[in-house]
Amino acid sequence: MQRTFDDLQLGSIELFCLAAEAGSFTAAALVAGVTPAAVSRSVSRMEERLGVRLFARTTRSVKLTDSGRRYYEECRQALAQLVEAQREVMGQQQEPSGTLRISIPTTYAHHRILPLLPAFRERFPQVKVESHISNRNIDFVGEGYDLAIRVRAIPDSGLIARQLEDAELVMIASPDYLKRAGTPQTLDDLKQHECIQYDLPSSGRRIAWLFNDHGEQREIQAEGNFSCSDDVLGGVTLARHGAGLFQTYRFIVENELADGSLVEILKPYGGRSRPFTLLYPQSRHIPLRLRAFIDFLVEHLPR
Repeated sequence: MQRTFDDLQLGSIELFCLAAEAGSFTAAALVAGVTPAAVSRSVSRMEERLGVRLFARTTRSVKLTDSGRRYYEECRQALAQLVEAQREVMGQQQEPSGTLRISIPTTYAHHRILPLLPAFRERFPQVKVESHISNRNIDFVGEGYDLAIRVRAIPDSGLIARQLEDAELVMIASPDYLKRAGTPQTLDDLKQHECIQYDLPSSGRRIAWLFNDHGEQREIQAEGNFSCSDDVLGGVTLARHGAGLFQTYRFIVENELADGSLVEILKPYGGRSRPFTLLYPQSRHIPLRLRAFIDFLVEHLPR
């Protein structure tokens, strides 16, 4: 193979990534132990070599251009792979180590993933876990995430998707609501009830309720005067306090169904589910800490 980069160019790439992450040549210089002028000259040489502007500069800060953002994403991933490869060769990665950044939806975080993290850390004490709990889609490379869990797989050829769990859906209501409004017996009865709605935060689209109707899969857009978005637990809280009917994941309301504060309804029409999917960027070199975490989840989560 022919040599593409000299030592100076590789060093310039590291300084460029530091400046991109810090948003400042001065801050990058402090981390690297060089002068701000050295960082500025290094970036200027890169821009001249590439023929593009990597930063838009002001007197107070620097900001990546569109070309700079794309270049940074590729450089950051390449440098991370070099670091991991070096650690393995030097024998420093016999045990998983480093920081693992994960993005998890609110419901799955509280009821599935967060309760497992202490046991994961006990098994792999050299791994630090940073959890981002939100239902928004994240930028893996730009925001520096290793892994995300989502209800639906994102159609992105740059991501690997692996299903974690097919979570069963259940219809719920409070005893007080059912005493006041009656218990629906068929899907047509839903028209006479207060149906709590959930809107997707990313699109505002209202989620349909899923049912099995004598072997036929049906989706129903029920109507009601209560809706919530971003956090499914809002719909559960409304239902528990008598606002109406709601469809959610069984694992969220198992305790409430057991103690009677919520009641499962329309059981003959149940059995539908939605998959929770694990996503991570494609790479020929997957960090050992990420491999360990994926294996741990597969071992401990319900199939």
